[in-house]
Amino acid sequence: MTKIVECVPNFSEGRDKAVIEAIAGAVRACHGVKLLDVDPGASTNRTVYTFVGGPDEVVEAALAAARVAFARIDMTKHKGSHPRMGALDVCPFIPVRGVTQKECVAIAATFGRRLAKELGVPVYLYGAAATKDFRTTLPQIRAGEYEGLKDKLIQPKWEPDFGSREFVPRWGATVTGVRKFLIAYNINLLSTKEQAHRIALNLREQGRGPTQLGRLKCCQAIGWYLEEQRLAQISLNLTDYDVTPMHVAFEEAKKDAAELKIGVMGSEVVGLVPLAALLQAAEYYIAKEELFILEEEQKVQLAINRLGLSTLSPFNPKERIIEYCVGAGQGVGKLGRGSVEEFVRGVAARTPAPGGGSVAATVAAMGAALGTMVGQMTFGKRQWEALDASMRRLIPPLHHAAISLLPAIDADTAAFNAYMDAVRLPQGTEEEKGVRERAVKVATEKTIQVPLSLLKAIDQTWEPLVEMATVGNMNCRSDLQVGARCLEAGAWGAYYNVLVNLDNLLEGPERNSYLTQAEDLLQKARRGCEAVLSEVEKRAE
Repeated sequence: MTKIVECVPNFSEGRDKAVIEAIAGAVRACHGVKLLDVDPGASTNRTVYTFVGGPDEVVEAALAAARVAFARIDMTKHKGSHPRMGALDVCPFIPVRGVTQKECVAIAATFGRRLAKELGVPVYLYGAAATKDFRTTLPQIRAGEYEGLKDKLIQPKWEPDFGSREFVPRWGATVTGVRKFLIAYNINLLSTKEQAHRIALNLREQGRGPTQLGRLKCCQAIGWYLEEQRLAQISLNLTDYDVTPMHVAFEEAKKDAAELKIGVMGSEVVGLVPLAALLQAAEYYIAKEELFILEEEQKVQLAINRLGLSTLSPFNPKERIIEYCVGAGQGVGKLGRGSVEEFVRGVAARTPAPGGGSVAATVAAMGAALGTMVGQMTFGKRQWEALDASMRRLIPPLHHAAISLLPAIDADTAAFNAYMDAVRLPQGTEEEKGVRERAVKVATEKTIQVPLSLLKAIDQTWEPLVEMATVGNMNCRSDLQVGARCLEAGAWGAYYNVLVNLDNLLEGPERNSYLTQAEDLLQKARRGCEAVLSEVEKRAE
């Protein structure tokens, strides 16, 4: 899966267009990142930049932007309505896809360390990356702001996480860390401002005060009125959409609106939204309405429709969903996205990759897809109407396996290339030998874990495929047979790749564990294939 990190640096300049554009240009010039938004504010004298990319790429882009700011922003002359303590005031990193919060903590630390070393400025860590309990939030660290920073730096408790205590007048100090993705989400009401705010108070976590807390955790909200639209809105910040998803906020607002006899006219997302947030909503409405939807695109459209996200203006998924903006889609790489002809020619070329591992993943994905097809050719047809409930249960795991195996086609080749890069590292000195040895070990384990993950994914297909063979459309029996053989072949291919890469791992408990897992999963694949073929043959007699 493609790793995506969002970075939202706030620079203390919101009026000088040349400086604002110079910082934006530095980000745009960085490979592997996409600048999504530049939001300057004259009264705050502050500009918020939003860009996304891989873990290493966002760090490089943030440093490039900071270099421009260091040359062009002078905090001794800065005035603005927003609290601030530095030219690059705060630089949070937010996990979006395929990246854990723990990984983002390491990313923030890398950025902070490099920023302090390169520019000679003090840097503090906050949020999940904070090193001290009394300075986890921005208000705690910003207390006294830029004007009080010189005296603050000499206090032992306020020694920076990176850099010295020396006050840098032109810069001040920077805070970096990790936070969850914040969704700015508005719900439209045919009501007054006061009615909208009344519902907002019911919903938001702080409610009306300590004795009257609201119903939704990780939710900030107020009510306001839009004169140009002639409607009110509940304006929400969902600070952790895993705790309070958009659809939960929307449905709770609808309950309160119904009690007040207020019309709800859809909702809107301000800025960008992670794909997972829309899929959460889709799964809720699929379950609530007992729908049967498999494809991601259709799920996204369902969420847009049920939440009314296009009520005020069209919601274009390609422009509003982060993963689609950066072309990440479902994490399928170049090999998986290419044509069959390109893939076959690539395998046949005089290169070691793509090789057997990528072919095994391709074959396995086709096997799961054939099982899905048999289910699709059974579901919704009048003569097999009695099987609809079974097909609703059996098709999704096979479909999920088929789609989720696609990234594995590229993963095997990427793991092999990473191993070869590690092997080629210099080893002229003892230090270089140590670096190379560690890199080779990490890369070797990855070449084993990738095919082992393929075996585990294949293992999830046998139970639904065997049942599909017992009840599915028998006009498609050859597809079931081919599908089972493809999955078994994929398992054999993954097993062989585990074995060949184990040769690069020293003897020990870890090596034995990998081998045992691979052998067990291969035997389960052989039994699964036999079971599918046996069921088909019984029904064909």
